[in-house]
Amino acid sequence: MKLTNNLYFYPEKGMLDCNTYVIRDDLSIIIDPGFPEFLPALIQDLHRDGINPEDISIITNTHLHVDHCWANEAFKEFSEAKIVIHPVQKKFYDVSVIETSKFFGLQPAGFKEDSYLDGNKLDAGDTEIELIHSPGHSPDSISFYCRKEKFLICGDVIFNGNTGRVDLPGGSGAELGQSIEELSQLKIEYLLPGHMDIITSAEQVKDNFEFIKEHILGWL
Repeated sequence: MKLTNNLYFYPEKGMLDCNTYVIRDDLSIIIDPGFPEFLPALIQDLHRDGINPEDISIITNTHLHVDHCWANEAFKEFSEAKIVIHPVQKKFYDVSVIETSKFFGLQPAGFKEDSYLDGNKLDAGDTEIELIHSPGHSPDSISFYCRKEKFLICGDVIFNGNTGRVDLPGGSGAELGQSIEELSQLKIEYLLPGHMDIITSAEQVKDNFEFIKEHILGWL
């Protein structure tokens, strides 16, 4: 589903899957391809929007929990895109991929990155993305913010009416609260989490941040 000139949203399709986002520009990017079982359905959705897997240049992730990155390698085989992660995700790879998979009794769904995101920005062409380290749910969480189109792809940092859990390896309620406070200062019209519904108006985004701060963060 097309949200803005260059941004597409594909909702999660089942257990161990997540919301997927595609930025289509001079450099086309897929963020969080999710779970391999649902990859054929995701590719069908891409085709409906006129996007071929071969159009994608970069596969990247908000964080490296299994439900967000398990399909990295499989999508790479379909597309020949490069897997590009943030340096902080490499730093916490063992915590987020190996320890968290074991926490759920799963075999670690590892992958091999091709390169790393450079600095605090990702330039896709007309779409410039700011990379914001947003720990708390996971120590390697990265939010993707487009100031021009006012969208925030935030992974499991904040949802519509809730936050990501903080009891997984490397999680921290205090850090999550700090991350949410920082993100709430941004001008956002599209709040795009890793699960459940997206929020698509500035007023509703603001109300959601206020609700989370008032009713959720104190319990973390």
